[in-house]
This record gives sequence, structure tokens and C-alpha cells, in this order.
Amino acid sequence: MGSRQYGQACSLASALDRIGERWTLLIVRELSLGPMRFSALVRAVGGAPTDVLTKRLRELERHGIIARRELEPPASTTVYELTELGRGLERPMVELGRWGMGLQKLEDVIDLAPSSLPNAVRVILRPPADFAMTLGLRTDGQDYRLRIENGWTSIARGHADDADLSLAGSPIEVIAALVVGEPGTGGVKIEGDRALLEEMRTMVVIPERLREEAESSTFAAIPSPA
Repeated sequence: MGSRQYGQACSLASALDRIGERWTLLIVRELSLGPMRFSALVRAVGGAPTDVLTKRLRELERHGIIARRELEPPASTTVYELTELGRGLERPMVELGRWGMGLQKLEDVIDLAPSSLPNAVRVILRPPADFAMTLGLRTDGQDYRLRIENGWTSIARGHADDADLSLAGSPIEVIAALVVGEPGTGGVKIEGDRALLEEMRTMVVIPERLREEAESSTFAAIPSPA
């Protein structure tokens, strides 16, 4: 038994033995969008020393949560990706994110990193099982495809060629468009079926405290582009 293991006959303890170390779930968060090179992962996770990140990746690989794969030429580089076992962490991660909203302040949301936007959207959305659509997001020059169906939102990097609705803007602008509605859409470029945006807004579930702060302060005050 390693010094950081609980050594208990408990499934929660067993899970924490493998994913309880600092930075681990943030690695899972980034890889939930698709395979990544080490250098890109370092930038996306933000703040993790490279030696610590290397150690976490080795531990996750040893536990079968991630895998390394060599890309074919001309890329010819190594990427990390979630295994089927690792993909099983996505739903618990989203639920943990929903729980964490109760601890957040509005300024935390304002500083949301662009690569965190897709996961943030699926954290705040609670779509019904009979709702289905494809959402395209563009922020900080990066494209993401979100597929909503069967009560779940799957996410991936890349342009959504089949998008029913596309939103382009900074993370705070996109979140404002979903949380506040029409008053918060000034900074967002909207393409496709705008009625879907209003429908999605009815699916947003956040702490009432955050909603009230958003509607009365920064979110609602986002200026329209010149």
C-alpha cells in the first residue's frame, strides 16, 4: 500500500486512491475534450509543475484511466487520451462541478478559461431526455462541438459542421447568453436557430444566488460589439 492510499475496503476510498491527488481531475477534464499532447495539456491544466503533471499522467496510465497513443505521420507525436474506464469519470466530474457551483463566486465564472467553456456549459445545463440538438461553440479561436441528447451533453474539440445553433464569444459572454438570456447576448455572435437559445436557457440550473448576481451585475452589463 502506498503512503497516499487509504487502504480501505470502500469503493469511494478505492476511487480516491486513483484520482484523489491534486491536478488529476483537471487532467481528466481536459482530456474529456479529446486527445492532447503533453505540452498542450500543461498549458490547459494551468499551474501544474511539469514534473508533477508527468507523475500524475504515469499514475493515471498505470491505473488504466488514460492511455498514450502515437499519431500517424505527418503529426508523428504522442498524445494522451481517456480510456473507456477514464470516460466513466465524466458524469461524476460533471456532478462534482455542479456541486462546486455552490462554492463559487461570480468573479470565478468571469475568469473562466476558454478551454473550460464546453465543460462549464454541460455543468449548468440539465436537458430533458427528449431534447436533442448540436451546439457549436467558438471562443479564443478554438471550436467545440456539443451534442445534447438523452439528457446528456457530450463534448469534443473541433468545428460543429452540423450545428443547429452556434455561439461565438468569450467564455463569460457565452455563459451570459445562456444564463441571462437576451440582455446578455450583446457580445455573442449567434448563428442558427435562436429559439433554441431560449429553450436552452430554461435548462440552466445554477444556484439562485449566482443567478441573481449574474442578472444584476456583470453578466447583464456585457456591452454589444461596436
